Amino acid sequence: MSKQFTLEEVAKHNQPGDLWVVIDSVVYDLSRFADLHPGGPNVLFVDAVAGQDATQVFFGLHRLEVLQRPQYKRLAIGTVHGQKSLLQPPPPGHISRVPYAEATWLVPGYSSPYYSANHRKFQAAVRTFFEEVVRPAAIESEDNGKKIPQDVVDKMAEVNLIAMRLGPGKHLHGRKLMNGLVEPEEFDYFHELIINTELARFGGRGFVDGILAGAVIGLPPVLNFGSPELKARVVPEVFGGKKYLALAITEAFAGSDVGGIQTTAVRDGDFWVVTGTKKWITNGHFADYFTTICKTESGFTVVLVERDDTVSTKAIKTSYSSTAGTAYVIFNKTRVPVSNTLGEVGNGMKVILSNFNHERWMVTCTALAAQRVVVEECMKWSSQRIVFGKPLNSQPVIRAKLAKMIGLVEAGQSWLESITHNMCNMSYAEMSDKLAGPIALMKQFVSRGGQEIGNDATQVFGGRALTVSGMGKVIENYHRTSAFDAILAGAEDVMADLGVRQAMKRMPQTARL
Repeated sequence: MSKQFTLEEVAKHNQPGDLWVVIDSVVYDLSRFADLHPGGPNVLFVDAVAGQDATQVFFGLHRLEVLQRPQYKRLAIGTVHGQKSLLQPPPPGHISRVPYAEATWLVPGYSSPYYSANHRKFQAAVRTFFEEVVRPAAIESEDNGKKIPQDVVDKMAEVNLIAMRLGPGKHLHGRKLMNGLVEPEEFDYFHELIINTELARFGGRGFVDGILAGAVIGLPPVLNFGSPELKARVVPEVFGGKKYLALAITEAFAGSDVGGIQTTAVRDGDFWVVTGTKKWITNGHFADYFTTICKTESGFTVVLVERDDTVSTKAIKTSYSSTAGTAYVIFNKTRVPVSNTLGEVGNGMKVILSNFNHERWMVTCTALAAQRVVVEECMKWSSQRIVFGKPLNSQPVIRAKLAKMIGLVEAGQSWLESITHNMCNMSYAEMSDKLAGPIALMKQFVSRGGQEIGNDATQVFGGRALTVSGMGKVIENYHRTSAFDAILAGAEDVMADLGVRQAMKRMPQTARL
């Protein structure tokens, strides 16, 4: 757009059929668009719009992304002489300059004892990858409810992101992680924390589970308790993005009470015959494998069930997007080879409980990342929204809400990084012994705080927070779906009780007031 205009020239075009406006120094010809405006043409002829610099008015109603849509970019005819555009979409990998929009370790001028130079390079690469490769699909899948596109899964598999989401371990050895940016032996839980943070920064809560969370929580029992032959067949398929896996524990009869499981597995020669139902199974609707806990004569046992004609799934409509593949799973006398048994027969609880800490930690990571996005949205909106002639954040009640949100997110981040540091410096047995209670309490704190953040953010955005599009779309999605973090991987109240019970077990006998 080499053509330039003065503001005086723009001001002459302020009538129906001849309408120009300026937004961020760019001149737009809306003459033909006026009648197509979703709000009707009259809104374009109010004060400070027709023939005027309408930047402030525009950003009181629309998001920056609107200007980047092809149909609107075509309306641009030039720029204002002597002015420069100040507002541009950030490039991939961009670190936000909005206060508290990023964890402190990413903010220039601050330091952290937890993150190395390699973590910083890894974060930049992962954020760029997610924004360039995953973000478009995330937004589309969140809206249309369809499964994550296969081409995105393939690209994730190429850089071994699917494998890295299971954390550090032998399963990474020999793999080229993020095009060789980090050696498998160097990969730690802070690298994984970075992945969880970046994938939760966009797309909505449904997509966070839809981007193969089932494998994250359902494959570890196969890795840790499956036979060498079973692992050699299944793990490459899942890590390669060719097959999908879900964890099938929860039933209508048993949620947090895992001991209430009713699905049965009856031995018939070299096979188990599995009969029963599972409910609320993440990725279940499109899963090829189901890590399934069953009742047997010898007690609870976990088997890897492969989808066949005797396995059926029905989508469950929830308050978040069906891209998560949440399903009701029916096993109708499904024959499963005994060789698909994970761990010892009758010792299924050990198998299932072994990964709960990691799952709850992962939910906390993604929950905090989403909360930071909400804080950033509220900081931006309260600065640009003008009420009673002043920015919204000039009101003490709004600043108080922002202070509460920031405090909850920063406290959660500090707790998360402390626990993650200990995870990096403990054996698996030590983590199971010492961190089950703290992780449960941390998850409860973060999920409870998240719902408070959602409520306050809704008040900051007002009516805009109640619509699924427009200025408040991020807040609407978060407020509607934040309760998932309080339920999945262990209900909030159960987590709080678990954490305190674990602490009570460690009370010294000599402790007295």
